[in-house]
Amino acid sequence: MVFRRRDKLSPWRRLVEGVWPRGGWGRTLRYFAHRIRRLPDTPQKVARGMFAGTLVSMLPLPAMQIVTGGLLAWVIRGNIFAAVLCAFISNPLTTPFIAVTSITIGQFLIGGEASLSPRMVANAFAEAGRDLWHNTQALFDPDLTASWVGLAKFWNTVYLPYFTGALVLGVIAGLVAYVLTVPVVSAYQRGRKRRLAERAEAMRAGGAAAEAMKVEEREEG
Repeated sequence: MVFRRRDKLSPWRRLVEGVWPRGGWGRTLRYFAHRIRRLPDTPQKVARGMFAGTLVSMLPLPAMQIVTGGLLAWVIRGNIFAAVLCAFISNPLTTPFIAVTSITIGQFLIGGEASLSPRMVANAFAEAGRDLWHNTQALFDPDLTASWVGLAKFWNTVYLPYFTGALVLGVIAGLVAYVLTVPVVSAYQRGRKRRLAERAEAMRAGGAAAEAMKVEEREEG
């Protein structure tokens, strides 16, 4: 398995490495680029997988981004592993920036609050959570009536602008990833084929030289 570790991380260590990976983000990004270049698929399919994973990584789909990115890559005939890798673009370090940018774009497109302060967003989450808990209890208690006020407020003020803006941002970022991936993977694959051909030629030449030496030794003998 690609992501399996020999030493299992504690929950605290997982949280820490989610914000700052061991070796730093530079090493992580280099490993990411290395894995993408070496995917055994056509540049176009890898690029379509990058598009799918990058798009989905922007969307507010907690715990569903990897599966959704893989499904989208499968639908558009992209490389699923590339999509799974790109789903990790969304992480504890990048999500706040993605959220702020997405909500700003969404508000511009569909309207909404002039500005969403952290306190306003926190209150919207809290009210939605209370509604969910209350409505869950209402399923088993006939004396309780379901309430959707907090959930409606959360949907209209936070989630809908977030999702709308994230969709636009994801399409743009996905197209950029697609355009950049095709030439990078194409150049890597051409270079790799050339290196393999040169290595095979060197091995053939070495084999021919060794055979010639054996013939010469037999003649001298």
